[in-house]
Amino acid sequence: MLALVAAVVFGVSDYAGGRATRHASVFVVTFFGQLAAMACVLVLLPVLGDPFPDGDDVWWSLGGGAASIAGLSAFYHALANGSMTVVAPLAAIVSAVLPVGVGLAIGERPGAWALAGVGMAVVAVALVSGALERRRQPTQRRILVIAALAGVGFGLLFVCFDQTGEGSGMWPLLIAQLISIPVILAGARITNARLRLTGTTRWLAVASGTLAAASQVAYLTATREGLLTIVSVVASMYPASTVVLATVVDGERIHRIQAIGLTMAVAALALVAAG
Repeated sequence: MLALVAAVVFGVSDYAGGRATRHASVFVVTFFGQLAAMACVLVLLPVLGDPFPDGDDVWWSLGGGAASIAGLSAFYHALANGSMTVVAPLAAIVSAVLPVGVGLAIGERPGAWALAGVGMAVVAVALVSGALERRRQPTQRRILVIAALAGVGFGLLFVCFDQTGEGSGMWPLLIAQLISIPVILAGARITNARLRLTGTTRWLAVASGTLAAASQVAYLTATREGLLTIVSVVASMYPASTVVLATVVDGERIHRIQAIGLTMAVAALALVAAG
């Protein structure tokens, strides 16, 4: 349930951030979002009262932050130079499959029903993201590699957070953010983007960051209580809530393939729960 909450909330965050980037630079929107997320974590840490983590947890947190930034940078580059209907599903599939492989490699053994749900969830993510949509233009092989690397970055973020100890509380989120913000600022400087947002765009960026922080808290809690093999795949189904919001709020049409993917996502959750 926590992994599902993480997926739904992050999908809403993704939608809010996407709306904001229609009117402002991606780097500026991400910067404001990261500031909002950091503020949420800074408020949460004294409430939880967790001590600063030990060396291993710090290194895993730093690795998660580095993986996140590498994934985002590769993802944005691939989106800017390739077809979104190719880049998004490829990154989503890789980010879902990689933690499953790591989980199985370290000895996790979900039940047969749960494994069937994991496989169905990966397919659902691909369909909801538009993996089978018609392409208006071909995407270069180099961009495909970069999109896959973006998925590796996101998948490694899942793995790194999973490896942090329960005693570290929410410190891994703050440590990861301390790495990401300077990189985002560098990107804004390189693109000559002004660090200023106004009106609805600013509030959308703040909402995106706040929801992203809530999603990460839910994921971090879930992965410490459950199997990485299960939790990471359920959390990877966030494109479903983004698609539903785009349909309800923006009036976009859900294609038949996406509808099949949404149905498979529900079935996958049922199989995971049964397992």
